[in-house]
Amino acid sequence: METRRTFCRTAILSTGAALGGGLLTGTADAAGARVVAEKRINARTLDLTVASRAMRRNVKVRLLLPRGWSRKARRTWPAVWALHGGNDRYDAWYRRTDIERLAARHQVIVVMPEGGYAGGYTDWWNYGRGGSPAWETFHLTELRGLLEARYRAGGRRAVIGQSSGGYGALIYAARHPGMFRFAASYSGFCSTLSPGVPEVLMTGLSGLGPFVDKNAMWGHPIFQRNVWAAHDPVTQASRLRGTRLYVSVARKGLKGPLDRPDAQAVDPAEEFCHYTTVPFLNRLRKLRIPVTTHLYAKGTHSWAYWQYELHRSWPLMMKALRA
Repeated sequence: METRRTFCRTAILSTGAALGGGLLTGTADAAGARVVAEKRINARTLDLTVASRAMRRNVKVRLLLPRGWSRKARRTWPAVWALHGGNDRYDAWYRRTDIERLAARHQVIVVMPEGGYAGGYTDWWNYGRGGSPAWETFHLTELRGLLEARYRAGGRRAVIGQSSGGYGALIYAARHPGMFRFAASYSGFCSTLSPGVPEVLMTGLSGLGPFVDKNAMWGHPIFQRNVWAAHDPVTQASRLRGTRLYVSVARKGLKGPLDRPDAQAVDPAEEFCHYTTVPFLNRLRKLRIPVTTHLYAKGTHSWAYWQYELHRSWPLMMKALRA
């Protein structure tokens, strides 16, 4: 369960070949990323280690494979991308929910990529120089190309995420119209330029340590406002037309029905995410873009609610994917 202490990090936006597990050397996609290792976790779970040119390092990715999957199959399978929060890692959805069991009932590949500790689901601005970290390029160019070229992932895609991963799901779908048929945010922050939001996000970056430059991700929210706007779901909302959307968050970050008895009484992380969700939904309403929402009365910023929302939204996602 994500606590108040880790909120800023979460809010900042807060991976020899046989499938039995050995090295797979030199397998490359058109963008230059290479799978340098495969590790079989179980019959339908496969971990990849990808050498990423965009990230300038190796990155972990976990795949859930459907029944009958083969890298030599003539068919392809729809892909569900599951993005983790800012203070977690690539296997978070696997560890924290029953997504493995849920996916086993359907003919889909689930992609769980590393998104970095407060990585931002973005290519960092770095004072106009670009370069690493470049999570958006890694995920949507390198890794997507690799999965579609080598692992039989098809062109029907969905993206979901919790906390900063929910932000990632929305902004990836908005910045790449038509790439995803379905996008879901569970307790994600849905605006980056609402009053007070940049300050919270930049405070979170500063909290990562003395060597993290809070201006490196997108610059200053006034002087580089165009960069911030390019990564703001509210500003980019019109580009979501045609994507099936699901947005859930608690209206009040109070201990709710799914929380453990020892949970904190008030959760500012969930309060913050609801605050950022309101302008996003208002913008969608103004644009007449349909969205399925679940704004429940009370709940903390925790996996018990995201597991519930995963099940609640899964049938809508499978319908959008025709899985």
